[in-house]
Amino acid sequence: MNEEIQMALDEAREKMDKAIGRLEGELGKIRAGKAHPSMLESVRVDYYGTMTPVSQVANVNSTDARTLVVQPWEKAMLDPLATGIINANLGLNPMNNSEVLIINVPPLTEERRIELSKRARSEGEGARVGIRNARKDANDFLKEAKNEGMSEDDLKKGETMVQELTNQYVTQVETVLSAKEADIMTI
Repeated sequence: MNEEIQMALDEAREKMDKAIGRLEGELGKIRAGKAHPSMLESVRVDYYGTMTPVSQVANVNSTDARTLVVQPWEKAMLDPLATGIINANLGLNPMNNSEVLIINVPPLTEERRIELSKRARSEGEGARVGIRNARKDANDFLKEAKNEGMSEDDLKKGETMVQELTNQYVTQVETVLSAKEADIMTI
């Protein structure tokens, strides 16, 4: 196989992997009705004047499918943690028992499940756009290589291989997305 084609495929594969990784990360933030410590990853709290992730000031554990326990390393952080969780707009209401924060995760309503499913589809579309951009970049690279002496046959072969790679990654997005939607819609 031509060296330029291999370079284009490797670069496209790397960008497409990043798009899939980002999709999985974003879908992980969408809660499916079960309590999970990753639900609080996006929460930042004021820690001595610096906005700090919750994981750097407290332990977050799930005791069961509906309850999260946030145990700060300093008791003085209980109120800032509660405020940060409320301000993160996650629909969670922490209860302070002067030792830990207990967060009961409410079950999702049908309306909220549909809303979360739409959000997941939106994230999936973002990943597909990233994959298509990687395909465009790879094809542009191949066209540039053609201008520098690559044959027309090699260009067509390279574009076909890039399209096959794109199809594989779009299928992977669909698989990840359908699994998340099934998880969200399961009561």
